[in-house]
Amino acid sequence: MAEKTTKTKKNTLFPDEPLVTIKIPITRTEKDDVWVAVNGKSIQIKRGVEVEVPKCIAEVLEHSEKMLIEAMEYEASIQGKASADELN
Repeated sequence: MAEKTTKTKKNTLFPDEPLVTIKIPITRTEKDDVWVAVNGKSIQIKRGVEVEVPKCIAEVLEHSEKMLIEAMEYEASIQGKASADELN
């Protein structure tokens, strides 16, 4: 997810946060918009389009992506261990 900071538009959701430009890709399995909430305030982000969001929203998306990667790596390690155990 590409990110660049801008200050051209007014940020009404989180006034103290700078706006950053992001683009959430469309995939074969994920085409729906993405809902993100921070401290009770939520935003709907359209996939496949560059949008400006508060930096804290972009950070939530980055953390979500990192956790997904960690979960997938963990699942792969468990599957590998289970396969090795079956051979013994």
